[in-house]
Amino acid sequence: MQPFALNYARPAVGREATTPYVYDSGLQLNVTMDGRIAASDHALLRELGTTTSTAGSKTHFDD
Repeated sequence: MQPFALNYARPAVGREATTPYVYDSGLQLNVTMDGRIAASDHALLRELGTTTSTAGSKTHFDD
């Protein structure tokens, strides 16, 4: 007998995503490519919803 979930489970489709910000270790914040703090860029936050930090925990947010 095959488990029910195996009838519907599909491999995750990989998406190529580029982030319009990078982590600045000196400031310990995400910054946009022109050097502004990403968390204070309202247009960026409206588009992405958040700026997840790549430093340390994946649950940390720069807000």
